[in-house]
Amino acid sequence: MIIDSLPPESVTLAEIRDLIGQDGLMLFTAFLTLIFMVPVSIPGVSTVFGTAILLIGISRLFDRKLWLPSAIEKRVISTQALRATLNRSLIWIDRLERISRPHRLRWLTSQGLMEIVNNGALILGAILLIAPFGFIPFSNTFPALALLFLAIGLLQQDGISILFGHLANLATIIYFTALIATGGAAIHEAFQYFFG
Repeated sequence: MIIDSLPPESVTLAEIRDLIGQDGLMLFTAFLTLIFMVPVSIPGVSTVFGTAILLIGISRLFDRKLWLPSAIEKRVISTQALRATLNRSLIWIDRLERISRPHRLRWLTSQGLMEIVNNGALILGAILLIAPFGFIPFSNTFPALALLFLAIGLLQQDGISILFGHLANLATIIYFTALIATGGAAIHEAFQYFFG
């Protein structure tokens, strides 16, 4: 099991990538999202993991081998914290694997335009994961869930899972828009109170 193969003290993103293998980019993406399936994430990880997923999406979009900048691949994460979080999060993978079925809604898994759309959705989900809302509840969970659905769907060629990924991206955009609107209204009211 990959979690049991992690180094004892700390682990880098490059080591995680190498454990999973170069051919399993969607499995790698799913693995990177697991940490965000619990309410509390490790600080700073969304930027690192989100950037890695962004590069995976770009490499898929342009059909290139995955490249990670040294600053990202050498980022050190506590193995103890990562392993504990991943062990609690594996239930999501188990559930998705149970309900995922290949060849559902085949048009969503087709080559050409849909392939571009799906890879674009991966890129969008990664950007939303990187967005600076990390301390707000579910701000990492929603985009990570979208990425997890997309990764499983693309791995299994399951259009239903891909569709859920697109819907989760949409839900994330709506949630972030509401956060920004609420924050803007609060700032406006404070400004009016102090200076109006």
